[in-house]
Amino acid sequence: MEDLVRLLIKKNVTISSVESFTVGNFAATLGSVPGVSAVYKGSLVSYQTIIKHQVLGIPQEVIDTYGVVSNEVAGLMCINGQKMFDTDLCISFTGNAGPDAMEGKKVGLIYIGIAYKDEVHTYEYELEGSRKQIVEQALAIGKMKISEILK
Repeated sequence: MEDLVRLLIKKNVTISSVESFTVGNFAATLGSVPGVSAVYKGSLVSYQTIIKHQVLGIPQEVIDTYGVVSNEVAGLMCINGQKMFDTDLCISFTGNAGPDAMEGKKVGLIYIGIAYKDEVHTYEYELEGSRKQIVEQALAIGKMKISEILK
């Protein structure tokens, strides 16, 4: 994560995150890097659906239509997080790390959203492994995707 922080600082890009199944692990990892305070504004863990709706402002209609484990919700999470924290970039994580299927969607289905300036990128992955392994894989993918977008 240190290389990502160096890149963010070099490019003077502020960052925030909105996390669901990753439960703040991206924020904790990012926040542990010395010097990150120059670019890191904050994070929100929106684990329950009600928080996605009431705090993040995800329309109930979108949740009812697509579910919280969806490309649409991942995109709105990072867009609304970017506005909430007033950052150049916001990353979001939503998905199902298990142990059971959720919304009829299998364990390991995850979505990552990245809002950078006026662009929104969303990614869908089907990951395998334990709950912890799925979270770790998602964090690594998120870090990689931010680096690709910024280069």
